[in-house]
Amino acid sequence: MNSIQITGRLTRDPELRELPSGKSVCELRLAVDGMGRNNEAGYIDVAAYGPQGEACAKVLSQGWLVGVEGRLEHREWTNGDDQKRSAISVVGRVEFLAAPKAKDSDSEPEPAMAGAGASESEPF
Repeated sequence: MNSIQITGRLTRDPELRELPSGKSVCELRLAVDGMGRNNEAGYIDVAAYGPQGEACAKVLSQGWLVGVEGRLEHREWTNGDDQKRSAISVVGRVEFLAAPKAKDSDSEPEPAMAGAGASESEPF
């Protein structure tokens, strides 16, 4: 079984790009509490495809709290210096949980529309 559920905050704005196939993918990076050493935050990359990825790129920004349900994917490649590289990321459905607090406001963030485009995500 290859299944994962995580909740974390975006460490940077989402990056939307188009694949050679014409399909779009949105790449996110999450800080997840308790995942790192000594119960500190750990970081994980997330990919959302198609209309769901496009919704992520349009709505989300650094600081958003999101939930992700999907599968782990291992990738390997060779960089420009002929060094082999590898990475593990999560491919799945992203739920929009809470916007970051406004810098000039002490009010709680408003929850957003959860999982916009979720039914169109890449199968996992």
